[in-house]
Amino acid sequence: MNDWIEVGSIDDIPILGSRVITTHLGDIAVFRNAKDEIFALNDRCPHKGGPLSQGLVHGRSVTCPLHNWVLGLENGQALAPDEGCTTAYPVKLHDNMVFISLQAR
Repeated sequence: MNDWIEVGSIDDIPILGSRVITTHLGDIAVFRNAKDEIFALNDRCPHKGGPLSQGLVHGRSVTCPLHNWVLGLENGQALAPDEGCTTAYPVKLHDNMVFISLQAR
């Protein structure tokens, strides 16, 4: 796993919440949904740069706290009627540890 950055334990990420990690690419929000699925997105909404890490996680989406844009956690794509996207990053779980790759999807 040389290409992967260790984020921490899955338990370090609140259910229906996120944890922010700082990288040379900027802040990345690592999300956990109710089914313990883990996702990673650039922590900036494509609309006005709102902090997605402070948004509401629901299903496989997050709602930006500034203007209620909804983005898919799998791909960072805004859901209609909004248009735009933010960068999504691959995530792996290994022995309850979360890893992300900085190679965008």
